[in-house]
Amino acid sequence: MTEAQSQPPESNPVARPSGAHPPRLSPTERRNPRSAGLDDLDSLGVLTLLNTEDQAVLDAVSAALPDLAALVDLAAERMRAGGTVHYFGAGTSGRLGVLDASELMPTFNLEPGRVVGHIAGGEPALVNAVENAEDSLADGRRDGAGLGERDVAIGIAASGSTPYVRGALEAAGEAGAHTVLISNNPQAPVAAAAAAHIVLDTGPEVVTGSTRLKAGTAQKLTLNGFSTALMVALGRTWQNLMVSVVATNAKLRERTVRILREAADLDDKAARELLARCDGDLKTALVVSFAEVAPTAAAELLAGHDGSVRAAIAAAAATGAGDAANAGNTGAAGDDADDSPRPGAGA
Repeated sequence: MTEAQSQPPESNPVARPSGAHPPRLSPTERRNPRSAGLDDLDSLGVLTLLNTEDQAVLDAVSAALPDLAALVDLAAERMRAGGTVHYFGAGTSGRLGVLDASELMPTFNLEPGRVVGHIAGGEPALVNAVENAEDSLADGRRDGAGLGERDVAIGIAASGSTPYVRGALEAAGEAGAHTVLISNNPQAPVAAAAAAHIVLDTGPEVVTGSTRLKAGTAQKLTLNGFSTALMVALGRTWQNLMVSVVATNAKLRERTVRILREAADLDDKAARELLARCDGDLKTALVVSFAEVAPTAAAELLAGHDGSVRAAIAAAAATGAGDAANAGNTGAAGDDADDSPRPGAGA
């Protein structure tokens, strides 16, 4: 292999596409002139070209951030009112939606059914292609029909033309849900079925039409950002800590100890004892430590402030709950309590 073989060729008269495309052809389906000589490259050349093209992904996501922030705020408002968020997609887009939704329970202790991923073809389509599933407008309408006025329906489609996604958004919109399309096509036909369209303009793929590449990467980053910002808005984090984590295994149990130890400046023994007093609930333990209240009072503060550690600590400070507990000699924060502010309290 020569160094020249590792570099994408500047020209390839034999393989170069003409640049002419059928009208309204999605950019994701067009030939990429920069990868016309793809099959003439060695492995390093292919990887270099893919990496170079991937630089466009961050720019595409960055351009969409204002629209994405508006969606986060709207979704948070609806979820506070008891609403839900639903992703609809086919193929790669559908799998990414299901993946994002499934990660929220263990990471943020999100209740089942609050954010749901739907994929054309159902569960079998997660591991194998289901023929013609994405072409079913009726299946999309069926999956989107159960939503209501407090819900948000997010369709994900690289070319923005998937019938399944159109059907889901149409049915959800008719039921009163807020509808949004996330696509990689500025002229996506399905955008007509949505109240808003978030465009991730990643252009043509290195392998023509293989939207698991730039388009899929942009979708993954966008869903990561959306769901993370949504969970932050809903009080599922404190500072930059994963305080809502569900300790379902040994690794996560140790993580809760580490978070409490670092956040509250406790030694390992004190952190474990405090967690035990709080039935293993990290949020309760943090409020006990920073607000200097009893575990039951901490749990009540959290329940009254949508589970937000920050809001619960602030409320305790505003009402003097910690001072009252100390005056009553309740031992609310145990032997770990003192009169000095905890690191990060109210931060």
